[in-house]
This record gives sequence, structure tokens and C-alpha cells, in this order.
Amino acid sequence: MDRRSFIAAGTVALAGSAAGSAAASSEKAAEGPATLGIAGVGLPVIADGRLRNYVFVSLRLMLGAGKTADQMRLKEAFFRDALVKAAHRTPFTVPGDWTRLDERRMSAALVAAANTISGRGSVTGVEIIAQSPRRRSGMPTAH
Repeated sequence: MDRRSFIAAGTVALAGSAAGSAAASSEKAAEGPATLGIAGVGLPVIADGRLRNYVFVSLRLMLGAGKTADQMRLKEAFFRDALVKAAHRTPFTVPGDWTRLDERRMSAALVAAANTISGRGSVTGVEIIAQSPRRRSGMPTAH
């Protein structure tokens, strides 16, 4: 293979690769809003005024218009801190169950905190991906 055909083949391959990556990025943009994942936040389970357990939560923030994951990743520590503070102030405990937390209250607290951390509309929703309790034994029994 002579040098000209080698260079031409490389140029065609690079052009095809660039077109493929452009198509992939446009498909990604068409998937939906940008998201930011937050994993491993330990939240307390408080019942009868006592700390009963911890539940480790993984969640995904749905970002508002004009916000990117890179912009919001810089504020991840603030989101974690706000969620932990809210969980200690008014626990997200589900009555009679020390292994999970109330997802609706947790989501509402995080969206409210996001409005003050990064501006109104920066986080439009929260999806709870997983809840993993520290202890599964010693739970309350139904009488």
C-alpha cells in the first residue's frame, strides 16, 4: 500500500468515527434531561427518639434546563450535606420499618435544598435508585 492510499484510508476512517460519535452525542441529548448520580449517602432511621439504624441511599438528580452534570458535580458535596442535615432535623423514617426511608419526603427535601444551593429549577426531580440498610436484624415486629 502506498503512502497516499494509506493516508486516504486513515482520513476516511477518522471521518466515519467522528460522524459516529456525533450521532451518539445527539442520541444522548435526545434521551432526556441531564442527570447527576449521588451514591452512598448514609441517613439515620430514628424511631421513638432513638437512632435505630442507618440506610445508605443512592439517588439520581434530574437536572433542569441549561444545567449540565459537570456544572452540578461541583455542588455534589452541598447536596449530600443538605440531605444529611434534613434527615437529622426531620427523619425520613417509615413508621414500623427500620430498613427503608420515605422516598417522597426525601425527594421533596432535596429539591427544596437544591433551589437554595444552585438556584430555582436547577433540580427538577429526584429518583431513589437504591436503599440499603446497615442492619436487617433487630427490627420491630408486628404485634
